[in-house]
Amino acid sequence: MVGSPVSGPDAATLAALNEDHVGNVFLKGRSYAGTDVVAGVVASLQAQVSAPGTAGVRQFIATDQEGGMVQIMNGPGFSDIPAAVVQGALDPGQLRADAKLWGNELAHAGVNVNFAPSLDTVPGADFAPANAPIGHFGREYGYTPADVSAHGVAFAQGMADAGVAPAVKHFPGLGRVSANTDTTSGVTDGITVRNGPFIAPFRDAVRAGVRWMMISNASYPSIDPGEIAPFSSIIMRGMVRDDLGFTGIIVSDDICDAVQLSFAAPSDRAADFIAAGGTMALCTNQNILPQLSQGILARQAADQAFAAVVDAAALKVLEVKAESGLLSAG
Repeated sequence: MVGSPVSGPDAATLAALNEDHVGNVFLKGRSYAGTDVVAGVVASLQAQVSAPGTAGVRQFIATDQEGGMVQIMNGPGFSDIPAAVVQGALDPGQLRADAKLWGNELAHAGVNVNFAPSLDTVPGADFAPANAPIGHFGREYGYTPADVSAHGVAFAQGMADAGVAPAVKHFPGLGRVSANTDTTSGVTDGITVRNGPFIAPFRDAVRAGVRWMMISNASYPSIDPGEIAPFSSIIMRGMVRDDLGFTGIIVSDDICDAVQLSFAAPSDRAADFIAAGGTMALCTNQNILPQLSQGILARQAADQAFAAVVDAAALKVLEVKAESGLLSAG
């Protein structure tokens, strides 16, 4: 999945779609132009599907529309969505209805995946300001796994009711870290364990039928002391697939610009993510994406076992696209 400015694809994004045959797009940045303008941008992206190599398979078009400070799309036709910490004070039934409305707005603009809700449990209001990625921005639904589950799952169900796939994140949770993986290296959660209480919201979301799960970029030494989460087969195969029974798309957080991944060569990042059990690598920096794509292709050509893993990941994406009505009739 390649990044594109929400104002419209640039040359690097178009090259990723037409030359590297990337099949999915993340709309990034901030727009105040409204639903009709965003719909035009999406139409310009969808027009690339006719290019050779796409076989008529339509794109997942994703964005971040959590609410509060994390709302990429604004303006006429888009609601001002409150932050998750405010949503957490609503009755879950009301939140589900509200999320359906917000999802309908995305659907009108042509967006079919929302990288939300965040099911990260911040362990207390006192710690929230020090929790750079979540609590600092009010992205938490509450301070217990039960509260996060009740309201986060309601948000996810509302999105699904509108025909927009929710992607729950950031497994196994960013609520206990201090630094932000986007801007800092060495971000570590030494608290979360494999079968601990903070996993519960994700388990409940899987039971509710979500088909997308985003993996955190942090390190979890009490789960896997050897690898950060996006390179951990223990986390993705052992926990997400085996423990939770999740059968959908495992998507990475951004692995191109995140400082947490600066130790790894871009040509290795997507390949290592897929090798460890990931399904779809997210690269929000369209200028770096060719290095990720080339890394996958080079390893695929040299390693038959890895090639089989790539094929399985591609098939999983196609299966979920079929469920979503994105495969051509032919």
